Amino acid sequence: MDRLKGKVAVVTGAGRGIGRATAKLFAAEGAKVAVVSLTPANVEAVVADIEAAGGTALAVPADVSDPAQTIAVVEKVVATWGGIDILANVAFDPSVVTSSLMELSVEQLQRNFDMGPISYLRTMQACYPHLKASGAGRIINFGSLAGITGLLPYAPYNMAKEAVRALTRTAAREWGPDKITVNNLLPVADTWGAAESNAPVPTTPLGRFGSPEEDIAPVALFLASKDAQFITGYSLTPDGGQIIDSAR
Repeated sequence: MDRLKGKVAVVTGAGRGIGRATAKLFAAEGAKVAVVSLTPANVEAVVADIEAAGGTALAVPADVSDPAQTIAVVEKVVATWGGIDILANVAFDPSVVTSSLMELSVEQLQRNFDMGPISYLRTMQACYPHLKASGAGRIINFGSLAGITGLLPYAPYNMAKEAVRALTRTAAREWGPDKITVNNLLPVADTWGAAESNAPVPTTPLGRFGSPEEDIAPVALFLASKDAQFITGYSLTPDGGQIIDSAR
């Protein structure tokens, strides 16, 4: 407990799934957490859960694909708590992630980029001066193993998530002198209800989907903590071993 005591964290996409699990665990470990997501009801529910467990959270409903709203999020957090130490970029739009290449429109691809690497870049830029001032800033971007494996039919999602990985490596080099670590998570988890819809079990050595609460959020916590102070530019894969197949 208290691995993040005294820290201020911003978690985008925190209204459900991995983002929600990450926000709640960060709060349980002592961080003050800004819960950022598009749907106000989801944001309020996560904040209520955190506060009921004795944690501290701030509800910030926002569309992070909108530059003005992104800036407003950061300004609100800094005005409330005085700074930012941790940024976890989890947000994406699940309604636009599937398409074959032949059917993929530029508009659909753009939406994946707007909610992925472009929004991640904007939140990183907005948080940068505060992460630098922290002296031990942490950025955790969420990519996807799907981009590495070329998972079908997720063409636009794969392309956007691979751009997130490149953004992460570049920021790690550029911002390393500012004592900011920038890492990437490539999880395999049941965030879309696949287990309940009789979808095939993923072909991982462990033979199951990851749990956002038990398998993915703890890895994000590690990257946000002092334990990971010498890790940057890296992609961690809490995926049950699925990366083994792509490494053949």
